[in-house]
Amino acid sequence: FLITLVSFCVPGFLIGYASHRQSQVEPATPSSAPPAPPAPQAPPAPQAQDVQLDWKDITQLLTKKLTSQAFEKTLTYFALPSRSAGSQDDMKQADRIFNEFTELEMEPWTDVHYVQLQTPDSKAPNHVVFGSVDFKPTGYLAYSATGKVQGKLVYGNYGRPEDLEVVKKKNVELKGSVLLLRAGKISFAQQVANAEKERVAAVLIYPDTQDYSFRTDTVLYGHVHLGSGDPYTPGFPSFEHTQFAPTLSSGLPKILAQTITANNAAALLQKIGGPTPDASSGFKGKLDAPYDLGGIENITVEVNNMLVNREIHNVFGVIKGFTDPDRYVVLGAQRDAWGEGYAKATVGTSILMELARAVHKMVEEDGFRPRRSIVFASWSAGEYGSVGATEWLEAYMSSIDKNVFTYISLDGVVMGRGSFMASASPLLYSLLERTMKEVKQHCMVIQFLPMMMDDPAYPFLAFAGIPSVSFHFISSNSESYTYYGTNLDNIDHLNYQTNHHTSEMTAAAAQFAGQMALRLVHDHLLSLDVSRYKSLLTTTVTGVFQRIRQLSQLKNVSPTWLSSARGSFQRAADSITNDIENTDLSDNEACRILNNRIMRIEHTLLSPYVSPVETPFRHLLFGRGPHTLTSIAETDDMEELHTQLALATWNLQGCANAMVGNIWDLDNQI
Repeated sequence: FLITLVSFCVPGFLIGYASHRQSQVEPATPSSAPPAPPAPQAPPAPQAQDVQLDWKDITQLLTKKLTSQAFEKTLTYFALPSRSAGSQDDMKQADRIFNEFTELEMEPWTDVHYVQLQTPDSKAPNHVVFGSVDFKPTGYLAYSATGKVQGKLVYGNYGRPEDLEVVKKKNVELKGSVLLLRAGKISFAQQVANAEKERVAAVLIYPDTQDYSFRTDTVLYGHVHLGSGDPYTPGFPSFEHTQFAPTLSSGLPKILAQTITANNAAALLQKIGGPTPDASSGFKGKLDAPYDLGGIENITVEVNNMLVNREIHNVFGVIKGFTDPDRYVVLGAQRDAWGEGYAKATVGTSILMELARAVHKMVEEDGFRPRRSIVFASWSAGEYGSVGATEWLEAYMSSIDKNVFTYISLDGVVMGRGSFMASASPLLYSLLERTMKEVKQHCMVIQFLPMMMDDPAYPFLAFAGIPSVSFHFISSNSESYTYYGTNLDNIDHLNYQTNHHTSEMTAAAAQFAGQMALRLVHDHLLSLDVSRYKSLLTTTVTGVFQRIRQLSQLKNVSPTWLSSARGSFQRAADSITNDIENTDLSDNEACRILNNRIMRIEHTLLSPYVSPVETPFRHLLFGRGPHTLTSIAETDDMEELHTQLALATWNLQGCANAMVGNIWDLDNQI
């Protein structure tokens, strides 16, 4: 009865499909936008046929369809000279994708959002004056505070906490200063947030030739919102005619921030003066300048960026599963970019569309019958901090975790050739390793990196509690793609990084993402490995133990309760493993029950004790805020530690309880 009901209702994510089924890709004016139509019934899932394909057959079919020759055409088709969020170019690209999904009979729909983006004011350009040095930068940082300030110019390397400590130890005052930083190591938003903690007045960020090999007049673009989504509607979807709370994102900076070129920075460093940092500090770059710390002369910075209201479209298509169509993996790609955005947007969009075509043909022509659905998503306003994707997550927050069991980001998957790195939920580590062995790039070793806030998969993991992954083929000995956020992100530079094997590497990335997605929708049991969380939890809880032992003045507080909750989590994980071993995996209902338990893990690691408006990234391990185990292990506030330790303990215990499944089997040994 349940499966029959599900096949006709298709809840959760397809709530978005139903409520926006009639939306058109063409922009609608606010005054003429019709109210959302009543939700129609989604069509039933296709009936399964007696065609059996084993995993080897499926991977061979996928590989044959994802060729470098096909990608040469697709990459050319989706390449654009410009693609800023909400622009005509962006809307035309959305229209192309919508039409292709229509041709593939993927029943496409759109989510339309009205968001506030920040752009430079052409009538009042941003301005920097330092003595005789006077320039008006053309790059900018979206969501900077606006105004005009004056303060002592200080050089602070990358703006990390340890860098700012070096400056303070040289008795250079940071309060009220204008801090000159070189880009890299951490995001623009983190650099500005660190400076704001030191009560700096403004931040100037430039690309040093030690970190960036491009021309010294290259302009940088980015954003400084320490979060994701529209910062003027935190926790709320930016639909038209929606009632918003009068609140701003806690991640919006209150200080000025501006990018400048390396040439501009060299001119400032030539006259900055002040003490010289120690040679061991790592402060010296490769510009022809002394790299002194400053704090001597005043500099004036003026930022006049303006807010604009933009309509953006997220475009979706779906290939429905034959057994559990209400469960789906989402493959997503950012569509917009600051400039041409070849590596940032063209590659990901091309992979999204080629995968849609390949899987569609496998179903229609080859007899492939996925058990679960695959949703293909094209996001807009990704350059402003995953705005489109986050607005979608906010719109369906109450139901999305019950249906979406994995998000696979296709953004930046090809940055070079020779190495491979990934950031993911531990639940996906085993699948990543298994997939790497199966694709042609099997000689590569996966370098697992922590998922940072500027990762496009991060809001899915830390905000929505969905197991998520982003991965990148990258040049050996590289940590990032230096052309992001510039007008140099084009086919020529990506060809240089891939040694002119861009289409081959794009095909390899598509095969990697496709095999992960197909494994997740093909197997009876979800390929999410519960056991991979255990070692991370042990390490993190040990850090809390060590912190409490250091604080001898902390009385009547014991980390033993947290350790007991960790034990409950591990026993619950073991019980899932044991139940898998003792279950007939050909029994659809038994598998669905097991999969339900596995799907609860990530979402129940979101703290129920913090507000998604004030602290949107609620994940106990990967979130950001005082509720996280990492923050508890670092705090100096005794009262805060006492409170957050208790809440984290019950957060973790609640996750263990959800994993057990039956209420009579709960393990509350606290």
